Amino acid sequence: MSAVRINPSILAADFANMQAELARIAGADFVHVDIMDNHFVPNLTFGPQMVARIQDTSPVPLDVHLMIDQPERWAPEYAELGAASVTFHLEAATDPVALARRLRAIGARAGIAVKPATPIEGLFDVLDEFDQILVMTVEPGFGGQSFMPETMPKLRLLSDEARRRGSAVWLQVDGGISESTIAQAAEAGADTFVAGSAVFGAADPDTAISALRTTAARHRHAH
Repeated sequence: MSAVRINPSILAADFANMQAELARIAGADFVHVDIMDNHFVPNLTFGPQMVARIQDTSPVPLDVHLMIDQPERWAPEYAELGAASVTFHLEAATDPVALARRLRAIGARAGIAVKPATPIEGLFDVLDEFDQILVMTVEPGFGGQSFMPETMPKLRLLSDEARRRGSAVWLQVDGGISESTIAQAAEAGADTFVAGSAVFGAADPDTAISALRTTAARHRHAH
């Protein structure tokens, strides 16, 4: 039974008051930072300068999610900025294992993400090259989308394989995670949960984080 981690997504935060927003999630495990390049996904967020500022002011470590083309070119820079974890997309990488090793060498946890339609089996033989695998539960690109339950069989498959191999890899989900959907994801094997509006849209984000953590932990026991 692994720990449950709640990583609020700052896509749902008030960008004009980022420092105050970060202070409201001090009870989180990580802060999830989405980097979008308007190529790999049809949206643009921010780059290294903004991430450096978030790194300076965040009470919790950074979990950076690169929804970008050419991650080989950009991912190491985020690791060098001090991000605790850097996740890039399988669909965008030319040599995922080499990039993961480079990120680990810099000192970051290496994560790999897959879109809802991308099969997971190709990662089975290289699970130990990664610290985290992110199964997207929405199409990447925008916050506030609805959770896709059809991604759960893939997550369950990955979870069973990781357990069979004795892998310590974290299994993360991102997209539409709320009090009602986190139970499904936890039962399917996720242990690390990205939540946006469910946290930042709450009157008290830290209370929302605790509630999500409790629900996830209860349903992981059922897994």
